[in-house]
Amino acid sequence: MKLSLGVVLALCLAGLQFIAILVVVMSSYFTSERALLEHARSLLSDVATNTIEHSKGFLKPATGAAELASRLAENRIVSSDNPALLEKLLFQQLQTTPQFAGVFYGDKSGNFVYVMKSEGAAGPFRSKIINFEGDDRETELIWRDAKFNSIESRFDVEDTYDPRARPWYMRAAEEQKLIWTDPYIFFTSQTPGITVASPVFDEAGDVRGVIGVDIEINAISEFLSLLKVGQFGKALILNRNGDVIAHPNPELIKVKNDDGTFSFLSINEINDPIAKAAFGNLNQDGTIEIEKEISATFEFEDANYVSNLKPIGNSTLPWTIAVYAPENDFIGEIKQNREQNIAIAAAVAALTALTGLMMARHIHKPIRLLATRATQISQGDYNSDEPFPRTFSELESANDTMMREIARRRKSELEYGRTFDLASRGMAELSSDTGQFLRVNKKLSEITGYENEELLNLSILDIVHPDDRDDFQSIDQAARGTAENLREKRCIRKDGREIWVTVNAIPIHDEAGSHVHTVITVEDITDAKEADAQIRKLNSDLTHHARMNTMGEMAAGIAHELNQPLTAITQNADAALMTATDHEKPDPELVTILTELDGQAHRAGDIIRALRGFVRKDAPSKVTINFAELIHQTVSLVKAEAKEHGVEVRILSTDAPNIQGIRVQIAQVLVNLLRNAIESISLSKGNNERLVTVWATLKDDNTIYLCVRDTGQGVEEGLDPFAQFETTKNDGMGLGLSICRGIVEAHGGTIWHEACPPGDTCFCCSFPVEMKS
Repeated sequence: MKLSLGVVLALCLAGLQFIAILVVVMSSYFTSERALLEHARSLLSDVATNTIEHSKGFLKPATGAAELASRLAENRIVSSDNPALLEKLLFQQLQTTPQFAGVFYGDKSGNFVYVMKSEGAAGPFRSKIINFEGDDRETELIWRDAKFNSIESRFDVEDTYDPRARPWYMRAAEEQKLIWTDPYIFFTSQTPGITVASPVFDEAGDVRGVIGVDIEINAISEFLSLLKVGQFGKALILNRNGDVIAHPNPELIKVKNDDGTFSFLSINEINDPIAKAAFGNLNQDGTIEIEKEISATFEFEDANYVSNLKPIGNSTLPWTIAVYAPENDFIGEIKQNREQNIAIAAAVAALTALTGLMMARHIHKPIRLLATRATQISQGDYNSDEPFPRTFSELESANDTMMREIARRRKSELEYGRTFDLASRGMAELSSDTGQFLRVNKKLSEITGYENEELLNLSILDIVHPDDRDDFQSIDQAARGTAENLREKRCIRKDGREIWVTVNAIPIHDEAGSHVHTVITVEDITDAKEADAQIRKLNSDLTHHARMNTMGEMAAGIAHELNQPLTAITQNADAALMTATDHEKPDPELVTILTELDGQAHRAGDIIRALRGFVRKDAPSKVTINFAELIHQTVSLVKAEAKEHGVEVRILSTDAPNIQGIRVQIAQVLVNLLRNAIESISLSKGNNERLVTVWATLKDDNTIYLCVRDTGQGVEEGLDPFAQFETTKNDGMGLGLSICRGIVEAHGGTIWHEACPPGDTCFCCSFPVEMKS
């Protein structure tokens, strides 16, 4: 069955309208949901920022307190022994700032002056003065009014307070600078607060005492209770140790201890289950360290929540602002309206169908007339001279022409946009006057580490290395074609890392030839640069290895050539010694000289043979070694090098028996350890004693322990000095200690290093008396 054109048009129009409305409704729902959730996160971030600014503003007088401490430290009143005058000065300072709970000063003798607010007591202010006269201690309590008039005073004979034992005193005296304590609950007022303290120095530069200020922070909780975070959201402040120091309900953050004092509750202990669900996992290791803002979502009792964490951004106040709110506070209404909108869409579609049917009939009428006339003309029943029925051919032709032009322009813009956004290189449009970023693609954001919105607030000079900015001053000339394109320059990423890039500039002009903007392409060549550097290093290492091989061949040749004259010297020395001893009265001095000559010649021969064996990788045989003598001989070999660097090498003990081993290899271990110790001291920039000590001793388990101790710069943390190619020397290969470990282990021993007080470094090794074969 064929349908009428009017019915088809009506059905299509109604169906398309219904689908369009559904798409708009659903798209609007999801778009609104995302937008509202983003708005929620933005709102939570703004709440956190507002809390931070309020906290900073509230604690701003602490800066004044620091300045107060500095001024009082320079004031002779603090350094004097007049507690009455000091009390009056502290009283005046306490009245200047409502956040101050108390101002105090304690000296190294135990004397103490403390002026604090005391609402509800005998007077609005209370002073506590502790004086020491020799071993006699006197504690006086004085209540005063706002004009410093005394209302009541008495002596407290049971008071044992000692300011020198308080954390604020000990930290300020030890660090000798202004310090902030972690927040705590004040004992007297039972309100949260913090203390800032500063040391007071005498004329000799020694700490005479400490002056401090107590600041109440309970007003921050009051501020949080007034914040509107959605309908059921809350904001709170966490200390770095996980304690909740501010909450809309301040009664939830503190607990009374067995000794009558109060302390903060941690985020895992507070009676706020939603806050624990949102932030309880932050305090698993006992500390909370948030370096940047974090937004997240979580679920609690089948409800979705959004949360925000933001550090306060102050090193002296390591606090974190935590905010949470239910998602339904922001998107609950649009969820309820979604079903209503769908019903409305169906009703609108039905109404549109009726309207569309009427419009279809109107549109179909000239077409039907045209078809009727064409049929009539073809059948000869219609006069061809009559006017041709009006149709929509002109409008259709104009519409076709316009649509073709629109399609062509959109295609061109789409192709350019895709080329720009999806380019494999970083691309950006720059202002021709200032170099400001006008448009950037995703690849450039990946190269620089900035988000697109962040780059749009910067210029090209903001991300260029300071040493290369002079080249980028000519970006406008480069774009105009009057300068060459920039090549291989350095940029600074957002995280501070330096990268190498190539930059090309392309000028963009309008129809009049005016320079509109500049398009630059950026390619990250850091990896290529590093690869080139690694190749150069590898070539250098290979060249060094080739030189080592050549030296090994030369050493083998020299050893071969020296072996013959040494053999002749040995034979001649033996003959001369035999001749001298056969004489009736041999000259003792001559016999001694010839004996030493023969012994040294044999020793030189042993060294040459060991050298040849080392080059040929032969396995020398083990001999009996006088360990104590070997230590003295090895120290003699390095004394010249030690003297050159101003280092003293001292032998403490050589209580060790003879051992079985390869003499030249064990000597190599000793020489390497001594030379490393000397070089470590020579590289040290401190004023420590320049001393290397060596000692060897025999333990009960028939093991010889040898230790070399130096006062040098030590071993870097995390570095394994015995690993191959691990070295801290600029010209080292990282093989010396690795070879030593192989030699020691081949002799059945072990080698290690350890830190020796008060900061020295010890390299030790052990050898069994009965060596393994």
